[in-house]
Amino acid sequence: LPNWLQGTLLRNGPGIFTVGETTYNHWFDGMALMQSFTFQDGEVIYRSRYLRGDTYKDNMAANRIVVSEMGTMAYPDPGKNIISKAITFLNHTVPDFTDNCGNNFIRYGKDYYATSETNYIRKIDPMTLETQDKVDYQKYIAVNLATSHPHYDKEGNTYNMGTSIAEKGKTKYIFFKVPADSAGETAKASPAIKSLEVICSVPCRSLLSPSYYHSFGMTDNYFIFIEQPFKLDILKMATAYMRRVNWASCLKFFPKENTLIHVIDKKTGKEVDIKYYTNAMVVYHHVNAFEEDGHVIFDVIAYEDHSLYNMFYLNVLKEQSTSFTMCVPKCKRFALPVQTDSTLDVGEDLVKLKYTTASAVKDKDGKLLCQPEVLCESVELPRINYDFNGRKYRFVYMTCVAMSAVATEIMKFDTETKEITKWREDNCWPSEPVFIPRPNGEGEDDGLVLTSVINSSPGESGFILVLDAKSFKEVARAYVNSELYMDMHGYFIPKAN
Repeated sequence: LPNWLQGTLLRNGPGIFTVGETTYNHWFDGMALMQSFTFQDGEVIYRSRYLRGDTYKDNMAANRIVVSEMGTMAYPDPGKNIISKAITFLNHTVPDFTDNCGNNFIRYGKDYYATSETNYIRKIDPMTLETQDKVDYQKYIAVNLATSHPHYDKEGNTYNMGTSIAEKGKTKYIFFKVPADSAGETAKASPAIKSLEVICSVPCRSLLSPSYYHSFGMTDNYFIFIEQPFKLDILKMATAYMRRVNWASCLKFFPKENTLIHVIDKKTGKEVDIKYYTNAMVVYHHVNAFEEDGHVIFDVIAYEDHSLYNMFYLNVLKEQSTSFTMCVPKCKRFALPVQTDSTLDVGEDLVKLKYTTASAVKDKDGKLLCQPEVLCESVELPRINYDFNGRKYRFVYMTCVAMSAVATEIMKFDTETKEITKWREDNCWPSEPVFIPRPNGEGEDDGLVLTSVINSSPGESGFILVLDAKSFKEVARAYVNSELYMDMHGYFIPKAN
């Protein structure tokens, strides 16, 4: 291992799927298991620990699943009295969501939190993986849901967004900022999240059917938000428990509706004057966004429908069922002109960049119909050199997914030459590849790529794999004398932090 690789890679994902005689239906629902790989002086230390939040404690105390998740509705023990059942019903009509934060990690100031997409996050100790304070976003901002993919600037500020449902008769998407911790180095410094600032809001096009989103884009001057026709029906959510269906069934895709693209000026908090739209699609992950020659360019992983979620039901994963198919995810590049000439003719393409085939054509209403360039396909979980976040970039590191939602390869993709370089090994399932820049490195891909790998080869254990980012060749691997779990997302903390 290179001596300069010093720090901790945190990984988060589901780890417990059965409690007593009850079992979760969906892989995303499993109780969170945190894993970490600490690189120090040429060695690796592995740790894992369950997130011991209220959900974990309540389920374990009851020896059954008693807290509902998106794909699994929890019902009371049949032996409980009618009052307990009535309380459970009321809790699901106006749901108090789970704190099973098993999707990612977020940094606010100097604090680290395990997160999913509900209004709850859990502070953790990133070195010991100890579960600490439960934090409710609603104490600081009126959001019911928030993303687990924020953005960070070079000053240490964190930017995120969430959905406020029917607050004072309005449903809206709110962008907010958590400033870098400015209270000094003292142990008693107030958590940075207490200084949360609302930047702006975007009205939802439907009061009781907000769009689902998992991430958003950011450049130096703009936020990019995709309001896709993949919607959460709030009224159906309120009656889901009574109808004995899960909350995920209240998500519906509308393939005949357009996808709206909102570009918001970070300084003024207002949308640009131009209205953008594209065909129906479902996006979970943004890759990157940047500005050039009067355009905002952004790359996303896009699907033509919402079939991905169904691929992660446990019965589908276990049976490797062929009756379920998912559409191919494609890495798409959009180019949005942010300044236009009102005298331009209807039908004219306003994109003037020579290196992309993405278009933005003016329609009769003055809106721009945006069609993307497909950069590559069968990819997911994109990561970049984060020093290039919001800037023009070249390289992206992704998992390769073809007929299955579970990756068997990872790859490096060159957005300029379209060159693809892959790593794979028999009987191995790599996780999201995380780029670590070399200190004072030369070039965007001067660094390492880390991925934890589940290994089913007889007599072999899982390992953390270290690749040279330029060549995508193996530098080192550290086998772990413990079972590794398939996870979702991760965060690298340099030793200096």
